[in-house]
Amino acid sequence: MKKQSIFLSILLLIGIAVRGLSAAPEPRQRLLMDYGWKFMQADINDADTPAFDDRKWRTLNLPHDWSIEGEFKEDAPTKGNGGYLPTGIGWYRKHFSLSSIPKAQTIWIEFDGVYMNSDVWINGHHLGKHPYGYTSFHYALTPFLKKGDNIIAVRVDNSVQPNSRWYSGSGIYRHVWLNLAGPVHVAQWGTYITTPSVEATSATVGVRTSLENNLPTTKNVVLRSVITDAMGKQIATLDTPVSLSAAGKTDVEQTLLVASPALWSIETPSLYTLHTVILEGTKLRDSTNSPFGIRKLEYDRVKGFFLNGKHVKMNGVCLHHDGGALGAAVPEQAWVRRLRLLKEMGCNAIRTAHNPPAPEFLDLCDKMGFLVMDEAFDEWEVMKGQVDRSYHLQFAEWSQRDLLSMIHRDRNHPSIVIWSAGNEVPDQTVDRGQEVLKQLIETLHREDPTRPVTVANDKIAAGDGPAKLPFLDLEDIVGYNYVDRWNNRRELYYSADRYEHPNWKVIGTEHTAVRGTRGIYNLSGSRPGAPDYRTGMIAAEQLWKFTAINDYVIGDFMWAGIDFLGEAQWPNKNSGAGVIDLSGFPKDGYYFYQSQWTQKPMVHGFPHWNWAGNEGKVIPIIAYTNCESVELFLNDKSFGKKSTVFPQQGHTKIWNKYDRPFISATTSDLHLSWDVPYEPGTLTFVGTKDGQVITEEIRTTSKPTAIRLSVDRNDINADAWDIANVNVEVVDANGLPVPDADNLIEFTVEGEGILLATDNGNPQDRTTMKSKQRKAFGGLALAIIQSIDKPGAIRIRAVSQQLNPADLQISSHKPANAPARAEQLR
Repeated sequence: MKKQSIFLSILLLIGIAVRGLSAAPEPRQRLLMDYGWKFMQADINDADTPAFDDRKWRTLNLPHDWSIEGEFKEDAPTKGNGGYLPTGIGWYRKHFSLSSIPKAQTIWIEFDGVYMNSDVWINGHHLGKHPYGYTSFHYALTPFLKKGDNIIAVRVDNSVQPNSRWYSGSGIYRHVWLNLAGPVHVAQWGTYITTPSVEATSATVGVRTSLENNLPTTKNVVLRSVITDAMGKQIATLDTPVSLSAAGKTDVEQTLLVASPALWSIETPSLYTLHTVILEGTKLRDSTNSPFGIRKLEYDRVKGFFLNGKHVKMNGVCLHHDGGALGAAVPEQAWVRRLRLLKEMGCNAIRTAHNPPAPEFLDLCDKMGFLVMDEAFDEWEVMKGQVDRSYHLQFAEWSQRDLLSMIHRDRNHPSIVIWSAGNEVPDQTVDRGQEVLKQLIETLHREDPTRPVTVANDKIAAGDGPAKLPFLDLEDIVGYNYVDRWNNRRELYYSADRYEHPNWKVIGTEHTAVRGTRGIYNLSGSRPGAPDYRTGMIAAEQLWKFTAINDYVIGDFMWAGIDFLGEAQWPNKNSGAGVIDLSGFPKDGYYFYQSQWTQKPMVHGFPHWNWAGNEGKVIPIIAYTNCESVELFLNDKSFGKKSTVFPQQGHTKIWNKYDRPFISATTSDLHLSWDVPYEPGTLTFVGTKDGQVITEEIRTTSKPTAIRLSVDRNDINADAWDIANVNVEVVDANGLPVPDADNLIEFTVEGEGILLATDNGNPQDRTTMKSKQRKAFGGLALAIIQSIDKPGAIRIRAVSQQLNPADLQISSHKPANAPARAEQLR
C-alpha cells in the first residue's frame, strides 16, 4: 500500500465515530461506558448474578461518588480524615446487548478508578478484586460474553474506616471504558514514548510498543509508527516488520527523528501524537493514538532543575484529588477552572498528594503546562497513626501491581517530571524501610528510567526518631516535608545537610502555605487554631527566600494549593490549608505567591474595610505586591509609600553602581504593612513598577441589596457530565461585593441542565453539597450547573429574602469531538 493511502487510512481512523458493537468495522474501539448504570447503596445478596432484578435500583451515570451525596455527621466512621461523610458498601450493575459475538476480537473493560475494594463480575463470572482506590485497572471480557443481554456487576466496599488520608469518596468515581481490538493488537498501556536526545534542530523519539497475538498461529505484521504535530501534519514515520508467535507477546523498539521540534515547556506546552498502526499486508489490524511531548529534563545537585536547558524553579502546590462540593467525581471543567487560577498565581508545578490522579487531570497538565510530581502511595508496610484500616494492609500483595499500573498508564505524559514513591511513610525510620524503598525504586527505574524518584520525607532530623540515612541515600532526589520543622533547621533549612551530603539533590515536597480562611480577620489577635492575618505569612516568606536564591533547591510544593475535604476537626468539614478555598475562590495567601511568582504588576491589600463600631481603632493593613513601591491612601489621605525588594541587588562592576535603579526597601519582609485608624471610606493602594502605575481599592460597603451572577462558560457540552461554574456575589446598591454578607440564597435551574452542587468556601458550613440553598460566605457562593444528555437552554435563578434576585442563561450543545460511546448499551 502506498504511503499516502496508509496516511489517509490513519486520518480516517482518527476521525471515525464509533456507532455500535455488533458490526465493529474498525480494528480498535474505545467506548465510553459511563451511561445508564443501576446503583444501590447497600450490600445486596446475589447482586452479582445475571438473574437479579435491579429494575427498582437508581439509574445514574458515571463517574459517581455516593459519599458526597450524604450528610456531614460528627460521628461518621471516616472521622475528620474523610470529612465526616458517609461511606459503606454499594453495588453497580450495567446491562448491555450484543447482537452477535464479535469473532476473533479481544474485549476488555477499563476502570480509571474505583474507591475501594471493588469486585467485578461479567454474567456472573468473577473477574477479580482491586483493593486500591486510586489506581486504574482492567479485565478481559471476551471469554464470558454472550449474544443478547450481558451484565457487569461491581461491588464497592468502603465500609471499613478510617482508611484514607484524606477524603476518598466512594464508588466508581472515575470513567469506565469498553475496549475492543482485533486478536493482534497493542496491549493496554502498551506504548511507551521517550525523548532521549533533544536539541533545537532535532529530537530523537524512542518508542517501545507491546504487541499481543491472541491467535493460535504465528502472525507476520508491520508495526507502523507515525508522528503528527499539533496541526495534524505528519512529520515522521517508521515501519518495522514483526513476527508474533502464537498466543505470544513481544516488545518492539523503534527510533524516530523529528526535525526542528516544538518543545514542550511551561510557557509553550506543545504536544505531538504518535499514531500506532498494525498492518497485515494491506489490512489494518489495530491502531492507537498516544499524545506526547518532546522535552529534555536535567537535574543537577548544584544548579537544580533544567527544562530544555533552561533553569526552572518548581513553584509548586500539593493538590488532593477531590473537587470540593463535587467530591471525588470531578468533571474536567472543574479542574480547568482551578488550574487556570493556579496558573495565574504563577504556579508551575503540582504534586498529586498522595495518590495517582485521574488520567484527564494529567491530560490537562500536559495541555496547560504544569510540571507534575506523580505520587504512588501514602502508606507502605508500617501503619500511620491517623488511619488504621489503610493501605499497609494491602501493600505486600498489591504495591508492585499498583505501582506498575501508575507507571504504565502515566509515563507518556510530558508534564510528569518526577515520581514520588510515597508520602511521610513511617518506613523511613526503620531498617526494613530501605529494602522496601529499594524494590519500589528498582521498579520505577526499570519501567521508566527517564525520571528520578523521590519520597516525601517528614522525619529528616526528627527529634522523635529520624529517617535512616541509607533510606535517604537511595533516593534520586531527597524530598523534604517541612524542612523547617526540627530544631535549628527552623533557620538553616536545607543547608544543614548541604555539606554533610554534598551529592544529594534536594526538593521541598511539602511545606506550609500562607494559611487562613477567606474573609476572616480577627482584630484582637489570632483565634485558637487560626493564623493571625498580620503574621501568618512570615514563615512562608522566610522559606521562599531561601528556596528562591539557592539554585540547588529544585523547588517547593506548598501545602496546599486548594482546600480539600478531610484533614478536619469538627465543626470544620475540610482543611483550610489551601490558598484557594473549597469553592475555588482565592484567599489572601494566593496573592502572596502571585507577588513572588509573577511579573505582571499587581498589588493586593487586605483586610476588608467594613468595621462599623471600630471607628478610630487602629487596623493593620497588609499588602502583597511585586511593585517597586506602594503608597496607601485612606479617603485621599496618604499613609506613606513603602517598598519591599527581593532579591535585592548588589554592586556591579564598580562600587556603588547597579545594573538597575536602586530601590530602598522599607522592610525585609515580602509584604507591606500600615497601621490605619478606621473610618469608613476608601483604601487606595497605588503601586509603581517600571514606570507603570496600578491601583487597587477597598471600599466600605452599604447593606446588601442584590445578587449578582457570573459564569465561567456560556456554552457547555450536552453530555450529562460537563459543568458551568456560577459565581454568586452579594452586592450593595453601588454594585460592590459585601465582604461580610451571609444571606441565604436559593437556586433553581430550568431547561436542559441540573443543579449539581452548591458551596461557599466556609469550612464550618456543613449543609449537604447537594442542597439548593446555600448561605453566602464572605459575600460569595458557588453554584455548579451540569448538563443533561440533551442540548438546549439552561436557566439559573438565585433568590434571597430582602435581595434583588438574579437570573442567568447558558446553553448546551452536542459536542463535536466527544469520546465514542457504546450506543447499544442500555
